[in-house]
Amino acid sequence: MARKIGEVILDLRHISLSFGGVKALTDISFDVREHEIRAIIGPNGAGKSSMLNVINGVYRPQQGEIIFQGEHRKDMDTHAAAAAGIARTFQNIALFKGMTVLDNLMTGRNLKMRCNFLQHALWWGPAQREELEHRRKVEEIIDFLEIEHIRKTPVGRLPYGLQKRVELGRALAAEPKMLLLDEPMAGMNVEEKQDMCRFILDVNDQFGTTIVLIEHDMGVVMDISDRVVVLDYGRKIADGTPDEVKNDPEVIAAYLGTQH
Repeated sequence: MARKIGEVILDLRHISLSFGGVKALTDISFDVREHEIRAIIGPNGAGKSSMLNVINGVYRPQQGEIIFQGEHRKDMDTHAAAAAGIARTFQNIALFKGMTVLDNLMTGRNLKMRCNFLQHALWWGPAQREELEHRRKVEEIIDFLEIEHIRKTPVGRLPYGLQKRVELGRALAAEPKMLLLDEPMAGMNVEEKQDMCRFILDVNDQFGTTIVLIEHDMGVVMDISDRVVVLDYGRKIADGTPDEVKNDPEVIAAYLGTQH
């Protein structure tokens, strides 16, 4: 059955973000629809990661409005974003390197846990049942990402490509409605990129998760994205389907370095 893209789940309106006198984002508006894969692309320094940081509350814009699932916000804070169902991975891997793959994925269940610290320390009754249920969910993700063979391995011992997969797993452990991926394939070889593409498409298809990703590999972006927004020097210069964007003269100029 064909994947059905739904109504707008995230609407960003006139977002502007500055750091002192440096304008990172200027009057940017675009939306994201349920179940779609929405790519944000642009040359280095275009403001892509800043935009993800605005969406999940790391940065608070000086101007503009964020509407997520119909709720209007001037800005988002990180806890509210996570509680609302927004999870993300980072450009630089942010895992607990001394902990096992399983334990790293369990940290993604934190907001789902209802028992208090003392109950978990005693590991009795409701806390025991709760942890076993969370472990069952994490084991499902381990199977889905095909990392059963490394589930007890400390993350710091894993090669880069597998660490990126573990970070994806930790984000999935939160059961997000929207998943933000900041360069999920950076530094990967061809085989690792193919695996990550497959997992991203499967997450979108099987879980119905809405995905917003930043990626520099244009072949990947054009293959897996439903719509693409293009930033350059903190401004939006194009927005549309992959075919529309890749044939846009302003986008071509920006990537060839002839626009400025």
